[in-house]
Amino acid sequence: MTDDASGLTLTSPEGTRYRFDPGALCLEFLTTGGPGELARYDVLHQPRDLADWLALSRLRLDPADVDTDADELALARRLRDALWRIARRRTRGETPERADLAVVNEAATAPPLIPQVAADGGRAWLLPATGGQALSSIARDAVDLLTGRYADRIRECGAPDCQLVFVDTSRPGQRRWCAMERCGNRQKIRALRARRD
Repeated sequence: MTDDASGLTLTSPEGTRYRFDPGALCLEFLTTGGPGELARYDVLHQPRDLADWLALSRLRLDPADVDTDADELALARRLRDALWRIARRRTRGETPERADLAVVNEAATAPPLIPQVAADGGRAWLLPATGGQALSSIARDAVDLLTGRYADRIRECGAPDCQLVFVDTSRPGQRRWCAMERCGNRQKIRALRARRD
């Protein structure tokens, strides 16, 4: 599981921008859309869309240095959809389907991004890279998450109208919201209104 401090700036349906840090690269990838009702949020329409998303992710890859093609885009969608199904099953304490695990395992077999130490001492990646390398890194992050110490801390946001998934790395293991500034605050306002009524 990647441990780089990160997060994405998302926009709620109401137009409010907020910071969401799911705690793992593989869960960050779920914000690109998904299967079923999540397809309406899909942002991966063209191969370049994958490269553009990688720039926003915790990988921070320069899209000009990431070569992507239609096959990698198709793999990205398969991997993302499998990760959604796996994450949802894990949030309910269920065993993931073998077919979904096979998609993750297959993507993880490709050569991943090659890490480098940047001049500032931070992490960088050897570029140029391919979309396949990035997808392998995402799949390997999923393997690390699903087999690591936080495997039982994959959670779905507690707000009834939010489907975001995150790994709860808080010490007590009681994180309930995708982001306190969005769903957590909305729930506090609802609770306050209910107490006043």
